[in-house]
Amino acid sequence: MSMTDPIADFLTRLRNAGKAKHKRVDIPASKMKKAMAQILVDQKFIANFAVLEDGKQGVLRIQLKYNGGKPVIQGLRRVSRPGIRQYRNSDALPRVLGGLGVAIVSTSKGVMTDAQARKEKVGGEVVAFVW
Repeated sequence: MSMTDPIADFLTRLRNAGKAKHKRVDIPASKMKKAMAQILVDQKFIANFAVLEDGKQGVLRIQLKYNGGKPVIQGLRRVSRPGIRQYRNSDALPRVLGGLGVAIVSTSKGVMTDAQARKEKVGGEVVAFVW
């Protein structure tokens, strides 16, 4: 089955697993999803992730993180979609909840947070907001 937006599927699986209070969630792997998962670990939104080989594309096994029984990830939103791509310069990158959340940006120097992109003065495609 062909999927039109695998990044939206990644975010939806994370959102649903958090609401259902699952300890972990398995997601089909890709380089972009691995980079996004690494950002979520670095920003302490998820506990950890591992890439499991299944003979095909692999599986990302993400360990979710909870604080007082509530998921640390309060919200996820896909910004740039296949039909409407959202590109921003480094000085026009959005701030999520006044800096409390992060925007994941795909740049020419790799996938990074909005703060890292501003620091390196590089713009790119605003992929998602996480708070």
